Amino acid sequence: MRLQNKVAIITGAGSGIGRASALLFAKESAAVVIADADARGGAAVAEQIREAGGKSLFIHGDISELDGASEMARKAIETFGKIDILFNNAGVSGVGVLHEIEPEAWDRVMKVNVRGVYMSCKATVPYMMEKRGGSIINMSSSIAEIGVKERASYTASKGAVLALTKAMQVDYAPYDIRVNALLPGTILTPFVEGYLEKSPDREAAIASIKSRQLSGELGRPEDVAMAALFLASDESRFVMGSPFYVDGGLIHGKNA
Repeated sequence: MRLQNKVAIITGAGSGIGRASALLFAKESAAVVIADADARGGAAVAEQIREAGGKSLFIHGDISELDGASEMARKAIETFGKIDILFNNAGVSGVGVLHEIEPEAWDRVMKVNVRGVYMSCKATVPYMMEKRGGSIINMSSSIAEIGVKERASYTASKGAVLALTKAMQVDYAPYDIRVNALLPGTILTPFVEGYLEKSPDREAAIASIKSRQLSGELGRPEDVAMAALFLASDESRFVMGSPFYVDGGLIHGKNA
């Protein structure tokens, strides 16, 4: 019951880390608002929570646009009366070296990964300020702090999210709002599964990814969800503006 009487919004909760977090938050007694552009996936997660006896609401839309983000926050307030937790999990990957990335591809990564966080916070933070309290969790990445081959746009976007997290914490600390960032390593999500399926040699690709992490393993969505739960709960009341690594030792492994 670590999130009893709390209302959580999770973006990108239709699959992967977002789905695992939504199910875990609901298990810990939170009312969960699921926001996702994937209507089928988002609705399925919300239904799964309700079938297990939990409280959930699915909102379909584009949270990188102000109308979509505002609708998400408004419906959360209308349905559950408050917003205690915002987990900005929605994101897309980007592959390529900088000079080969087309402007449209660069802009898409920035729109979802950075603008999406900005819009969700812009729509949600005023409610937290009014009630003077809340926890915001922004999804960054361990590669925001290290170099990884052919990930220029993704690295730039996740570095921006980490910097934004620190700036937000300074601004909103007077309102008892905590803002922290999750920095995962490589997690076996549907996106990574898709990447592996397209690889000419799946096993070699898995071995290469595992070798980057001191754990020698790929992370699971549940690993990140457990970290998100800690940051969402009152147990982390003294954690503010922090990068929280869930990377199997990736940032240390690069130097090993």
